[in-house]
Amino acid sequence: MPEQIDQRRRTFLGTAALGVAATGLATIKPALAQQEPQGASPPTRLAARPVAVGRTAFPALKHIRAGVLDVAYVEEGPADGNPVLLFHGWPYDIHAFVDVAPILTAAGYRVIIPYLRGYGATRFLSADTPRNGQQSALAVDAIALMDALGIQKALVAGFDWGARNACILAALFPERCTALVSVSGYLIGSQEANRAPLPPKAELLWWYQFYFATERGAQGYAKNTRDFVRLIWELASPKWRFDDATFDRSATALDNPDHVAISIHNYRWRLALAQGEAKYDELEAKLAAFPTIGLPTITLEGDANGAPYPPPASYARKFTGRYQHRDITGGIGHDLPQEAPREFAQAILDVDRF
Repeated sequence: MPEQIDQRRRTFLGTAALGVAATGLATIKPALAQQEPQGASPPTRLAARPVAVGRTAFPALKHIRAGVLDVAYVEEGPADGNPVLLFHGWPYDIHAFVDVAPILTAAGYRVIIPYLRGYGATRFLSADTPRNGQQSALAVDAIALMDALGIQKALVAGFDWGARNACILAALFPERCTALVSVSGYLIGSQEANRAPLPPKAELLWWYQFYFATERGAQGYAKNTRDFVRLIWELASPKWRFDDATFDRSATALDNPDHVAISIHNYRWRLALAQGEAKYDELEAKLAAFPTIGLPTITLEGDANGAPYPPPASYARKFTGRYQHRDITGGIGHDLPQEAPREFAQAILDVDRF
């Protein structure tokens, strides 16, 4: 789920809901006029004959040693295409982008979608490496992957943990990024900001974070991972009518032997209930200052997102370059790339022309 939003920005009081409702075709609600990029090129429109969506699988996974990990990833598109890195979140996996990738490859992009640490076939190279889920560790993983693949610069995009990862890369490593697409906007956080209590309704939406803070919660997540995750999917996307096959394809990624440890550490670290690694202290200090992002950026939000998220007006000024926010309507929830793949892909095509 998105990083705990600091008190200065976290003013949402949205409510999570269970249930399934009919979902219409997702559409883009026009952004506010002051958010339109000045002097931008005309938007790149998808082909009149749409690329087929509804895939159920990727090509065979690739593996590469990068930093402390053996990273499992998907790569599609021409080897000389402009690179796009797509980052999934918790508790999802690379299949969130299964219908995004062919749209981008048809436009000539080289698309790379890694399993984050603790997911899928990605593994730590050493049993002695801390199973650390803090935000800067995942960003360093991404830089190590780019280095291993020989990618100097890439467009970065994601949702949930992946949106935070993309935001951190754009903020701290702008020389390695060309542009940013982030679902739910600016998700960089800090332990200090997270110390402040929130209004009761806001705290309620973070119930799983408090559950994970207990040993009972850690044991419960380990014992009931799939049932727990399915509940999160239903709460976070109350109008998404996903079937068992769709869920099962992603749920297998949670069988990773480090998944529970990474997930629990991530949420405990946010509340300063678990230590990070000293080697990330400098990066965390920079993130705690909530740096602005000067790269071309499009932020997205689904109209039926049941997960905690900040209102767009609270983070618009964090983006100092060409910037646009888009609301995606039609019952779109938290897993926006999978629920509205064409709109997510369109944002990538458009931001690359800002």
